[in-house]
Amino acid sequence: MPSSHLFPVLPVEPNQFVAVLRRVAPYVHAYYEKTFVIGFCGEAVQAGKLNALVQDVALLHAMGVRVVVVHGSRPQVEEQIQLRKSASRFHNGIRITDTVALECVKEAAGEVRLDIEAAFSQGLPNTPMAHAEIRVLSGNFITARPVGIVDGVDYQHTGIVRKIAANSITHALDTNAIVLLSPLGFSPTGEAFNLSMEDVATAVASALKADKLLFVTDADGVRDAQGKLHLELSLEQAQAALRQGTLAADTAYTLQHAIEACKAGVNRSHILPYTLDGSILLETFTHDGVGTMVTHTLLESLREATADDVGGIVSLIEPLEADGTLVPRGRSAIERDIEHFSVIEHDGVLFGCAALYPYPQQKIGEMACLTVHGSSQGMGDGERLLKRIEQRARAQGLEKIFVLTTRTMHWFLKRGFVQADVSALPAERQRTYNPQRKSLVLVKTL
Repeated sequence: MPSSHLFPVLPVEPNQFVAVLRRVAPYVHAYYEKTFVIGFCGEAVQAGKLNALVQDVALLHAMGVRVVVVHGSRPQVEEQIQLRKSASRFHNGIRITDTVALECVKEAAGEVRLDIEAAFSQGLPNTPMAHAEIRVLSGNFITARPVGIVDGVDYQHTGIVRKIAANSITHALDTNAIVLLSPLGFSPTGEAFNLSMEDVATAVASALKADKLLFVTDADGVRDAQGKLHLELSLEQAQAALRQGTLAADTAYTLQHAIEACKAGVNRSHILPYTLDGSILLETFTHDGVGTMVTHTLLESLREATADDVGGIVSLIEPLEADGTLVPRGRSAIERDIEHFSVIEHDGVLFGCAALYPYPQQKIGEMACLTVHGSSQGMGDGERLLKRIEQRARAQGLEKIFVLTTRTMHWFLKRGFVQADVSALPAERQRTYNPQRKSLVLVKTL
């Protein structure tokens, strides 16, 4: 039997499958041997999402990502407290962990940890875990101290992280194991403390200087006052969103920890919904992701192109040249004209480009090669590039811009262009106009 028969038939066309793999490849290279800390809430386990989460983490691990997993157990603790006919007590949103609650915390954490280890041990055929041999290591990597008495309230066995055994965790990761941590810490005297998943994940990511910290929670990210999801926030923007005081308490709590991690040297922190299947993969391997990312500086930039961008521009426009949407230019022409191009770059990858060719005497310019990668179409990148070209044109004293198009007339008409005759083109451009393409001339007054 051919080995390919061991795997399920792909539900997509072969060319779609190849296109997706090629689109993901830059991220696979970028994240190889990088360190991710993934913290997910106990609600995800309660909702039956554990197997899917574990499979996605296992896939990251198979791609060479070094992974630390931190689990929460809040709903599981509540269940244990109710079984003991006890009552939960909170102050300022933090659990007061008395002796009974501490026993519930230990039991809940142990139960969730065993379920996670069992999930990582799966090897069922026709699943993402097939042929996976993953070792999960846990240990007393966390030293904690008590929260103490705050505002006259004794939090008893509730604690906060004091120290992370970063060297020991790094050694475990070096053995190609996944490190699994529970929200429990211990004092040098052997006393146990109840910790929050967010505190543990932030402290671990900070101590390891992780490349990513991903919180998989019941929130889908950070939204503005109109309910629009922020896909990306700089550190300053995230702090401003927190200061506004309009976020839900759980979202604000998670965002605060995401900010703390970035301040401590973590490159990027993410807030993702556990309710969306594959949210970790979508956030990691797609252009815009599905949650909110907090980073020191915004990763997406709209800028003028340099010689280093030639290869990326060629890759962007080649498919459109092949299907006749764009006139073939060739690499040498792009190298020669690179100063005319503007590009959109996200995390080191080009996702869009456009060029401006000015005709100063006629105070008009041609916008050419407006291209947006298929993965980010519909996200507004085309309009941003158009505005950039308009800004460049105005800065050069041009009063109009024009485009020649065979397939995207309506897109330009919606953005203020009007159809014109070939005679509206500068005389120099009229001489190079190819009547066989029958390109429409569209002009916009700036």
